Amino acid sequence: MPELPEVETTRRGIEPWLLNASITSVTVRQRQLRWPIPQNLKKIINQPVTSVGRRGKYLLIDTGNLVILIHLGMSGSLRLCQPELPLKKHDHVILGLSNRYELRYHDPRRFGCVLTTNEPVNQHPLLASLGPEPLEGQFDGALLHRLSRKRKQAVKNFIMDSKIVVGVGNIYASESLFAAGIRPGVAAGSISRARYDQLAEEIKRILQRSIEMGGTTLRDFVNTEGEPGYFAQSLSVYGRAKEPCPTCSTPIKSVVLGQRSSFYCPGCQR
Repeated sequence: MPELPEVETTRRGIEPWLLNASITSVTVRQRQLRWPIPQNLKKIINQPVTSVGRRGKYLLIDTGNLVILIHLGMSGSLRLCQPELPLKKHDHVILGLSNRYELRYHDPRRFGCVLTTNEPVNQHPLLASLGPEPLEGQFDGALLHRLSRKRKQAVKNFIMDSKIVVGVGNIYASESLFAAGIRPGVAAGSISRARYDQLAEEIKRILQRSIEMGGTTLRDFVNTEGEPGYFAQSLSVYGRAKEPCPTCSTPIKSVVLGQRSSFYCPGCQR
């Protein structure tokens, strides 16, 4: 699944091409995604794109009269293409642009969504309960420490809760906990303020580094130019069960938490 860095990489990739361009056409080839594509999507025709934002893993394309909410689901992607490029089987939504390009939403598994709203975007039901952005000022160790008190759930599940902080997915949670020296299964409520300060800083550092490197290389993710990201080359523990820890050479272990595989070093993390 594309995580926050992949979505932010996509946002940065498409923004220069969409800003100040107008939507000249809307083609819906498959309306049944996670939720049906609303009929009013065609109201964006002849509207200029005024901003391309992101909230958590949702891309927000503002056309003045409507905001388009796009989630890439498990395998979705956005491409900027010239109109003569042949369509792919799973290109479900195509937006024609006044600069003679097309923005194509591609989603083989159809777990993503393309929705619209004309209400304040932060009041949308999918966004209203989201926690702070991890790369913004509201997120820090003090917040994690305060919200974690008396919580018995594993710290990895805690930081992956989008009501606590958005966009810390499975890969980046494992990597951040390794960098902070915290085992993923430790109870969230048992961790000190000092250790949460360090964890918050590692989350910010690793997410920012991944964005700068183009996102994690996943089988289903490619960036807007059709190339995979590169952060996977730098993963320390994720997907490396039984391999030596890059710090102490102890074999990396894997455990299932919240139905997701979690990776850690028993020598470096406690």
